[in-house]
Amino acid sequence: MHTVWSQWPELKVPAGFQKLSPLDFPLEGSDLSQITIYVQPYMTGIETLEPVRAMTNLHILQVPNAGYDAAVPYVREGITLCNAQGVHNASTAELAVGLAIAMRRGIPHFVREQDQGLWSHERMGSLNDSSIAVIGAGSIGQTLVSYLKPYEVEITTFSRSGSNGSQLMTQLDELLPTFDIIFLILPLNAESKHLFDARRLALMKDGATLINVARGPVVDTDALVAELNSGRISAALDVTDPEPLPQDHPLWRAPNVLITPHVGGDSAAFEKRGKRFIEAQLQRVAEGLPPLNIIEL
Repeated sequence: MHTVWSQWPELKVPAGFQKLSPLDFPLEGSDLSQITIYVQPYMTGIETLEPVRAMTNLHILQVPNAGYDAAVPYVREGITLCNAQGVHNASTAELAVGLAIAMRRGIPHFVREQDQGLWSHERMGSLNDSSIAVIGAGSIGQTLVSYLKPYEVEITTFSRSGSNGSQLMTQLDELLPTFDIIFLILPLNAESKHLFDARRLALMKDGATLINVARGPVVDTDALVAELNSGRISAALDVTDPEPLPQDHPLWRAPNVLITPHVGGDSAAFEKRGKRFIEAQLQRVAEGLPPLNIIEL
């Protein structure tokens, strides 16, 4: 049967499966050839993908995120790559809405005023009555749309395939100048890298807000800094390029921007949802079913 390595010592595995974790089986100094299912620890990077090279009998590489681009170079013949689509839907959508409300209502500005003990009443924007674009119609994008619907907003979704009632990406440039708020929640790939470059950022209407909870390189950082410095648009970013953002990077000092350190999916909701997903995934394997969320490369 399978030998499963995950970050959770308390993970429930099917009968006959062996369970390993950092408590009894550290990745450094152990014989990794016995691992057949590897669940990469959450919120780690290349350092926890490198051991895959020594997992010579690995069958399934399970990443804990919806994004899987970093894991692709480690996939070889005989390894099935799966992502964790669905696990982070609620947390990421929740943060995206929070960032939008914060930027439209001027909360970062008021927090800075509070730090100085200043009571300066100003009329700010609103999420309500906004025209909104959600770029990416996957499971997180659909959750985001459901979270936005109680507000009095107009929502247009975009995707490459036109799935889930979305507009095709080929229509984006024509409609882009009409949106007050643009959410980016799409995978990073060759087509989406620098999707929002200088030309596309320039198409945004004056006063519009860009919310990026996808991947940093979906936006051309230098072009975004230039637009922010002009004062024409605002942005809220949970992801950046580069990441982590160096302390001296000009994006920190740009006006009209709110930055959170890639915490979209990393909320208190992750532990329960992450374990529940992995346990269900292992049960499928035990029953001879294909795992969920297989990435076709």
